[in-house]
Amino acid sequence: MRVDFYQLTSDPAEQVLPLIARNTLGAGERLLVVSDDEAQLRRVSEALWTRLPETFLANGRAGTAHDDRQPILLSDAPEPANGARYLALADGIWREGEFERVFLLFPPARIDDARGCWRMLGSREGVERRYWRQEGGKWKEGP
Repeated sequence: MRVDFYQLTSDPAEQVLPLIARNTLGAGERLLVVSDDEAQLRRVSEALWTRLPETFLANGRAGTAHDDRQPILLSDAPEPANGARYLALADGIWREGEFERVFLLFPPARIDDARGCWRMLGSREGVERRYWRQEGGKWKEGP
């Protein structure tokens, strides 16, 4: 499993997720976006529909009759009813699950939690960790 840590210093998760979603769909994968914050999930849905007008990022809320057809599913639990192998944790809270790739998006207020998660995952076999930070409007990998 690969885990990408995104430290959000300039943009909120809602602004970053459309870029992650576009790349995920471009790779032929589906995405599950998880947050405990219902208002954040509404903002994420709106951003997926409007942030990148040249890209169609169809999405739906978990718990409907057509969860399995959604390329991007928004939920409060890491249960990929849409068959997603990619997970985006929009609220910065780590959740366990069987995914190929996980995007942990966290604001500065959650840096200690992210550091603890980084250490915890470092002790696991088969986990590749990467850290991304915003610099001058772009994402840079590294410390």
